[in-house]
Amino acid sequence: MTTFVAKRLLQIVPLVVLLALVTFLLLQLAPGGPFDAERSFPPEIQRQLEARFQLDQPWYVQFGSYMAGLADGTLPSLKRPGLTVGELIGSSFPVSLLLGSLAMAFALALGITSGIIGALRQNTIWDWSTMSVALVGISVPNFVLGPLLVLCFALGLGWFPPARWDGPATWVLPAITLGLAYAAYIARLTRAGMLEVIRADFVRTARAKGLAEHVVVLRHALRGALAPVVTFLGPATAQIITGTVVIEKVFQVPGLGYYFVQSALDRDYSMVLGVVCFYSVILMVMNLLVDVAYTWLDPRVKLA
Repeated sequence: MTTFVAKRLLQIVPLVVLLALVTFLLLQLAPGGPFDAERSFPPEIQRQLEARFQLDQPWYVQFGSYMAGLADGTLPSLKRPGLTVGELIGSSFPVSLLLGSLAMAFALALGITSGIIGALRQNTIWDWSTMSVALVGISVPNFVLGPLLVLCFALGLGWFPPARWDGPATWVLPAITLGLAYAAYIARLTRAGMLEVIRADFVRTARAKGLAEHVVVLRHALRGALAPVVTFLGPATAQIITGTVVIEKVFQVPGLGYYFVQSALDRDYSMVLGVVCFYSVILMVMNLLVDVAYTWLDPRVKLA
């Protein structure tokens, strides 16, 4: 186990560098530059700005300088003077982390519960109802769901603020909007896994022993039924924690997704590279945790 984890952690560095290189080259191929959009500078000021951020150097010199700056935390943002990429990520990511954690907690609670009910009450009104809600959750995009929740629960009923991010009351609607689609996927995966496990011999044996139904379900069946959910949770957790710019825009959440999209539009090469590297590390670490979790859920799985 230790050797496997160490190998995977060592693989993260070259993979992140390769991904950053591809991202940087794509940015270089796109027309325009960081200082072309807002206003035309005098030629001498334009040259000074390009020299300051090494934009007048060959692409490989720029890339090496950016990666070195990322490594030691001194890489400046091209479009936000006086701030480094690390400072911008450090100030905005905790917001996205909190939003993503709340959304994932909601998705797991609703999805696993719905999946268990649907499997134990297969082909009944409970099963049809939970899977119908799951289908709606998958089908409705969050840029539609968010305004609908605001219209109903904020403007209509007045239960929650329509926007802002300054207290628990303002966290509810963004977390539900972000987490509902994931809850729908988790519900369908849990139901499918539970239907397969509850017909297994070890579950029938547990029932033959006279164990209470909730003990059979929660202690014996659920552990095996969650294997497909764990597979889904790796990339899903990375994606949900990093947040989405749509949710942050709708509810005015000052998270990292806003800076990422805005930096791409502004051609802020350093900020885009920093966020891409940061996101990729989160994704790779979450996939590693999923692989390790498999050994707990199913002792037959061996990590090589």
